[in-house]
Amino acid sequence: MGKQSNKASSANKATQKLVRIAPQKVRLVVDLIRGKGVDEALNILQFTAKRAAPVVSKLVENAMNNIERSDAFDWDIDDLYVSEVYVDEGPTLRRFKPRAQGRATRINKRTSHITVVLESRKADA
Repeated sequence: MGKQSNKASSANKATQKLVRIAPQKVRLVVDLIRGKGVDEALNILQFTAKRAAPVVSKLVENAMNNIERSDAFDWDIDDLYVSEVYVDEGPTLRRFKPRAQGRATRINKRTSHITVVLESRKADA
């Protein structure tokens, strides 16, 4: 699925689990902001007409707040960029829909686990 980094501590990362949106649909939104600066990513998400955009936007803001409150990092908020963002598949809720002639069809309601990792451009240089 996604590449996970060992260098990402809980201070520069935010996760949201069990989001009731299919991972394939969330990945469409997440691919738009990978590698972008935080301000640019939030602008892109603000004008993206997908249901996952507000969820991902909130995650980016939560990761920024984690860095601001952390004593481990003295990064400038203006230098932050989205270094990693990935979506893993969560548990699938299985429902059944009645069909003709006594049959039933399975409906899969998929969930996602979304992770956003922020880094500082100056720390990489």
